[in-house]
Amino acid sequence: MPQSKAGEPVPFVDLGAQLKGIRPEIDEAIAGVLERGDYILGESVELFEQEFAAYCQSRFAVGVDSGTSGLELALAAFDIGAGDEVITAANTFIATALAISHVGAVPVLVDIDPGTFVMDVAQVESVITPATRAIMPVHLYGYPVDLEPLMELADRRGLVVIEDASQAHGARYHGRRVGGFGHAAVFSLYPAKNLGAFGDAGVIVTNDPSIDQALRLARNYGSLVKYHHLTKGRNRRLDTLQAAILRVKLPHLDAWNQARRANAAAYDQLLDASRAVIPPPRAAEGVEPVYHLYVVRSPDRDGLARHLRDDGISTVIHYPVPIHLQAAYADLGHGEGDFPLTEGYAREVLSLPMYPELAAGAIERVVASIERFAPAGRLASESIWAGT
Repeated sequence: MPQSKAGEPVPFVDLGAQLKGIRPEIDEAIAGVLERGDYILGESVELFEQEFAAYCQSRFAVGVDSGTSGLELALAAFDIGAGDEVITAANTFIATALAISHVGAVPVLVDIDPGTFVMDVAQVESVITPATRAIMPVHLYGYPVDLEPLMELADRRGLVVIEDASQAHGARYHGRRVGGFGHAAVFSLYPAKNLGAFGDAGVIVTNDPSIDQALRLARNYGSLVKYHHLTKGRNRRLDTLQAAILRVKLPHLDAWNQARRANAAAYDQLLDASRAVIPPPRAAEGVEPVYHLYVVRSPDRDGLARHLRDDGISTVIHYPVPIHLQAAYADLGHGEGDFPLTEGYAREVLSLPMYPELAAGAIERVVASIERFAPAGRLASESIWAGT
């Protein structure tokens, strides 16, 4: 691993560093597609689907053009639409809610578990109504939702579970990879994800052959045979060039995830006694996160972000405005205070640099800068989350 020099800028993510190690394989894969000329639903798409399904311990995988499209198509494959309700987390990227809205259903939100900051499964049953058709848990930042009680509830109430695993490629829950618990699961393959393409891409996994068939029709104009259309499908296909690139990357994913866990452990150790920020919660027993993001909390988050930026360290806020406070979702009728844990969390979160190739010394530099901020800023003990 390269050494970080004192004072060097620390990027939030460095996609170029990953490319350096696999460039010859990538070039060969792209050249193969160019040689074959099978640009739409070509050989690499089928092979990537087989390999990703096997990786997720699922029977089927269907490549699509983005994670958001994957969520929409998965909902539609289960005939979820107008008049239906889908329960999901208030603390997530807006694409989760948009997919529900785009099929005509209504997102019903629940607050977060203060110990994990993903969906509080204990709240789900209280918002189930006769209109509820599905639950969409979000494995945010690569941390799995508590799936065992969630699946028990869904089975008991006859609900579909579609995992939003867009940030959790390879994460495990009690020994099994996420994506294989629900009736279907969706992974975004956006470039900065743990497994990322060179543009927008996504993939859906399922164990249900009828859903697999419905998804394949839906992504390709409702057609399995050219010019013969069985359903009113869409154009949501995974690009063959992207599939070829993803096939090169997939065998490296476990090693990259292990490097992320090692980086998270280094952050944890250095921030353990910090008075400047509160580090993320440690993983519960049986949960193996993949640290798509490493998110700390500070009551003076914006001041800390400015301080780090001035020190050459890039950070990002994921996500500053919760779903229920977005103008796009004013129609849900929510306001300040409806999801207090999510709202408090959104005011304090800051994502630190995190990627597999993060240079030795860079984490120490980030933490040292954070500690220098403490005397000028408010202390972590002032946070509403202190002690959680």
